[in-house]
Amino acid sequence: MSGTERSSAESWWIAADPASRRVLEIAEKLAEASTTLLITGESGTGKDQLARWIHEQGPRRDAPLLKIDCASLPQELVESELFGHERGAFTGAVARKPGRLEMAQGGTIVLDEVAALAPKLQAKLLRVLEERTFERLGGTETLHMDARLMALTNTDLAKAVSAGRFREDLFFRLNVLAIVVPPLRERSRDIAPLAAHFLGRLGAIHGRADASLDEPALKLLEAHAWPGNVRELKNAIERAVVFAKEATLTIEDFPEILRGARTPVGASGGLRSLEELEREAVKATLEATHYKIGKAAQALGISRKTLLEKRKRYGLT
Repeated sequence: MSGTERSSAESWWIAADPASRRVLEIAEKLAEASTTLLITGESGTGKDQLARWIHEQGPRRDAPLLKIDCASLPQELVESELFGHERGAFTGAVARKPGRLEMAQGGTIVLDEVAALAPKLQAKLLRVLEERTFERLGGTETLHMDARLMALTNTDLAKAVSAGRFREDLFFRLNVLAIVVPPLRERSRDIAPLAAHFLGRLGAIHGRADASLDEPALKLLEAHAWPGNVRELKNAIERAVVFAKEATLTIEDFPEILRGARTPVGASGGLRSLEELEREAVKATLEATHYKIGKAAQALGISRKTLLEKRKRYGLT
C-alpha cells in the first residue's frame, strides 16, 4: 500500500496531509489494543471509516464489526439493539433477540453519536464498560461481553458533561484512548487524493469509469471550505459524475454552491476566512433548498443537527 492510502477489502483511509498522517500513526498504534476507543470530529470527517479501518488492522479483524447509530434510532430501540431482549420483554417482542453486544463477541461494536444516548442508557453502558457484563431486556441471565467498543461523536463531550447532558464517569471511561479527526479544511492535501478515490469508485458505479478532473475543477475543490467535510466532497463528486456530459469533469459540472464560493484575486480586500466561506456555503444551500433543513443537510453532507447548529451560529434564520 502507498503512504497516502492504506486499505483492506473493506476499508480505506487517505493520509496525504501531515494532519491525516498523524491520525494514521495514532490509529496504527491503537489498532492492536482492546481498550475502549473514543473517536471525535466534525460530522462527515470520516470517523466511521476510521473505526472500520482500525478494526480491520487489529487482532479482531476476522470477527464481526457491528454498529448502532444512537442519534437516528428511538432510544428504546437503541437499548434493544444494544442489549437484545427476551420474548415478551415489551409489546412486539415475540421471540428472543440477541443484541449487538452479544453478536459482536470477539469483534468490535461501534456506537455512532454516543452523545445522543439517554441518561438511562448512559448508566447501563457505564456498567458494561466497568463490569463487562449485561442482561437482555426482560432477562435475568448475565452475559459477558468480549468485544471492543468504539464510540464516535461530533459533540464536545467535555462541554456536554459541564452542561449536565452527559455523565462525567462515562466520559472518563470512554476517553481512555482517543483520536480527534481534523476537519477537511485542516488537511487540504487530502482533497486531491480523496477526489481521485471517489472518482474511481463512483465512476465505476455510474458507468463512468473514465471520469477525471481537469485542473481548474481540482483547484475549485481545493479552495472550498467543505463545511460537510469528506461526506460533502463525496456528494459533490458523485453529482458531477452523474450529470457531466464529458468524461473530464469541469468547474461547470459542480454545484453552484462550490462555484459561487470562488473569490477573484483582490476582491473584497483579498482572502476570506474559513468561517466566512462556511457561512456563505451554508447560506447559499439553505436559500437554494428554500430552507428545507433535511434537503440542505444532505446537500452539504452534514446531519440535520449540525446544520441547525450552524444556522443558529451564523444567524441564518
